[in-house]
Amino acid sequence: MTGPVTDPNDGERELAALIDYLQRTRGLDLGGYKRAGLLRRLQKRLRAVSVEGFTGYIDYLESHPHEFARLLDTLLINVTAFFRDDLPWEYLRTDVLPRVVAQKAAGEPIRAWCAGCATGEEAYTLAIVLAEAMGGDAFRDRVKIYATDLDEAALAQARLGTYAAAAVQAMPDALVEKYFERRGDQVVFRKDLRRAIIFGRNDLMQDAPISRVDLLTCRNTLMYFDSATQARILARFHFALVEGGFLVLGRAETIQTHGGLFTPVDLRRRVFEKAPGSTTRVRPSLGVRAPLARSTGFDAADEALRSGAFDAGLVPQFVVDRTGRLVLVNARARGVFKLGVGDLGRPLQDLEVSYRPYELRSVIEQAHAEREPIVNEAVPWRAPGGEQRWFDVVVSPLFDDGAVAAGATVSFLDVTHLRLAQQQLEAMQTELETAYQELQSANEELETTNEELHSTVEELETTNEELQSTNEELETMNEELQSTNEELQTINDELRLRSDELNQVNGFLESIFTSLRAGVAVLDRELRVLVWNSRAEDLWGVRRDEAERAYFFNLDVGLPVGQLMQPIRASLAGDLTDHEVMLRATNRRGRAIVCQTRVLPLVAPSGGEPRGVIVLMDERHVPDGDGAAMGATDTTG
Repeated sequence: MTGPVTDPNDGERELAALIDYLQRTRGLDLGGYKRAGLLRRLQKRLRAVSVEGFTGYIDYLESHPHEFARLLDTLLINVTAFFRDDLPWEYLRTDVLPRVVAQKAAGEPIRAWCAGCATGEEAYTLAIVLAEAMGGDAFRDRVKIYATDLDEAALAQARLGTYAAAAVQAMPDALVEKYFERRGDQVVFRKDLRRAIIFGRNDLMQDAPISRVDLLTCRNTLMYFDSATQARILARFHFALVEGGFLVLGRAETIQTHGGLFTPVDLRRRVFEKAPGSTTRVRPSLGVRAPLARSTGFDAADEALRSGAFDAGLVPQFVVDRTGRLVLVNARARGVFKLGVGDLGRPLQDLEVSYRPYELRSVIEQAHAEREPIVNEAVPWRAPGGEQRWFDVVVSPLFDDGAVAAGATVSFLDVTHLRLAQQQLEAMQTELETAYQELQSANEELETTNEELHSTVEELETTNEELQSTNEELETMNEELQSTNEELQTINDELRLRSDELNQVNGFLESIFTSLRAGVAVLDRELRVLVWNSRAEDLWGVRRDEAERAYFFNLDVGLPVGQLMQPIRASLAGDLTDHEVMLRATNRRGRAIVCQTRVLPLVAPSGGEPRGVIVLMDERHVPDGDGAAMGATDTTG
C-alpha cells in the first residue's frame, strides 16, 4: 500500500505565499535568498514552534507577533567578531588605506560603508584599522563609517558599543586598552571615536545604497543570496563606490563573474577595486523594474535617468504590460502598497493591489476599450497601520506605435486631505444648521420663559409668606430636637456604662479561661473555634489567632480529634452527659502524652438547643503499658 502523493508544487506555492506575506507585512524581501539555505532555516523555525507547513506558519506569525524577531535571527545569522578572519585587516591598514588617503585632498572626508554589520563588531574593527592608519585626530576629523544591517535588534546592540570582555580576548592587549574602556566584565568602545560611526537599517535588495563611498566592506553576506540577487547587489555596490574605491568581501565569496564591475586587487584577501570608466554603463537603476522584453533604443545612462525619474514620482504609480504582468513600480507605490522586487513579473491578479483599494482589472479593460484614461475619485483605503486614506485612481492605457494596447499605468493621487476637509465642511454645515434650529427653538423658549417669569414672581410672593410660616414651625422643631438630643445623650451614657460592664465581664471570663489548668476550646454549632485559651496554646503549640474561627477538626494539633466526633455530635444533639475520653497524643514539644479530654454541651441559660460544645483538654500521667487507663467514661453534667 502506498501513502498519499504530495504535489511538490503545493510546497512551492506555500513557500511563495510565506515570502509574499513577509514582504507585504514586514518589508522583508526573501526573494533573492538561495532556495536551499532559505528552506533549511525556515524548516528550523517550523520545528522550533511545532508547526506543520508554511501556511500554518503564516497563521502562527499573525497570532504570535514576537515570532518575527526570532525568525529574523534565524534567517540573518548574525555571526561576527572583532578582527574576524584577520587576513584582510592588516592588508587594509598597510596597503589599501594609504591608497585611499592618497586619492583625497588634504582634509577631504573619507567615507566607508560596512554592509551587513550585524551587532557592530566588524564596524568597530574597521574604525580601529582606520584610526591606526590615519591617527586618532585625523580619524575624528575626516572619517564617517556607515554601518547597516536588516536586523533592528542587532543594530540596537551595535549602537551601544558595549561587549563582553570575552569578545576582545583574541585582540592584542594594546589595542583593547587603546580603543576600549573596561567596565566590570564588559568593554565599551571609545565615545570620541564612536561618533564617527552611524548605524542604520538598509535592505541590500531594496533600499538605495550609500553613495560616494571610498571603502565598502560586505563580508560573508553575499553568500546567502542567489546569483541574480548577488548581481543586483554588486551593481548597487559599484554605484556606491567612488572612482578608485575598494570593496572587501568575505573569504567564502568571490565576484569573478562580474569582472566588468570590479577588478581584483588581492584575490586571496578578497579585496577588489571599482573598475574604471564603467560608472554610466553599470550604474544601477534608482527605480525598481522588471527586465524589458526588447531593447528600448536608449543607452544605459538614459535608461537609468528615465527609471530614476519614474521612481522619484510624487504619487504611487506602477505599470502593467499587455498580459497583465507588473513591470514597473515606483518608490511611492512600493512604500504604500508593500510591493517589492519579488513582485515584478507577477500577474497583477495575484497581487493584493489588484483589488484593494480598488478592483483594477475591469477598469484596465475599460480603459483599453474606451482608449482614454478612467478616473475613479475618492476611493477609500485603510493602510496596514490603520490610517484611513482616499485616492483618486487614474488608469491610463498605453499603446505602441501601431496603436495596439501595450499595457496601462495606474496612478494613485492621494486626496486624503481634500476628503478630510470636505468631511469637516460637511460636519460644519450640519453643525450650523443644527445651531440655527437650536437658535429658533431658544427664541421661542425665551418668549415662553418671559411669560412664566411673570407667573413665577406672583408665586414667589405667595411662597415668601409660606416660608415665614415654615420658619416659625422650624423654630418649634428645633426646640423639640434639642430635647431629643438630651434624651439621646442620656441613652448614650447608659450604653457606655453597659459597654464597660460587658468589658469587665469579658475580662473576667478571660481570666477564668486563663486560670484553668486545662486547655479550653469552645466550639459553635458549625464546630468553629470561638475560644482557645492560653493553656491550649501551650499544650498544642497553636496560637489563638490561628485557632479562632478555624474548623476544629482541621487544626494541626497532636490530639486525634477525629475520636471526639461522636461525643461532640451527641452534645450538639442535646445529650447533657459529660463525655470524658482518655487519648494518646503528642504535645507541642513532640513528647507523647495521655490527654484527658472532656466534652460538654454549651447550654444557654434559657435552655433549649445547645449553642455549641466545650472541649476541656488536660495532660495526665499514665504509666507506659497501662491500657486500662485508656478509655472513655461518661458522667452526668
